[in-house]
Amino acid sequence: MVFTRFALSFVFIFAAGVAALAQESPVTATDGSGFEIYLAKDDGTGKAGEEATSFVTTDIPIYCVVRLDSAQLTTVKMNLVAVAVPGVKADTKVVSTTFTTKDNQDRVNFSGRPAGQWVAGRYRVDIFVGNAAVVSREFAVLNAIQAKPAVKVPAPKSRLARAAVKSNR
Repeated sequence: MVFTRFALSFVFIFAAGVAALAQESPVTATDGSGFEIYLAKDDGTGKAGEEATSFVTTDIPIYCVVRLDSAQLTTVKMNLVAVAVPGVKADTKVVSTTFTTKDNQDRVNFSGRPAGQWVAGRYRVDIFVGNAAVVSREFAVLNAIQAKPAVKVPAPKSRLARAAVKSNR
């Protein structure tokens, strides 16, 4: 059990690519506190893409974008918590990273990647501004197989059925 938790901790260690970018694009999720966050997949250029509510184990990195209610200097902290992940005790803090904004920055992009692939399960991101908890978001990481939609493959037509179609044309 100790080895499993230790190994999973390594899997979840973020290479905390933290960047603060003042951007004009709006963010969509808010809880009424004035702070907005959203989770996103990579847009293919190394930046946060569109908002996402679930991910697959190969979505690397996962971004957490935080929009602050002002552009004053402040410290923003992100905790990634395992909610229901096989082999990890519920509410275990998997990673924590902090960033202090600079003048005129009202947006912080946290990004991270595991040492391999994500472990499927439910996670939560908790955001703190200063020492105050301001917002949390829960999200799922699914196995790539679970996330694929079912594809209907048309049944092959028999020679008789193909001949009937040809004769009706």
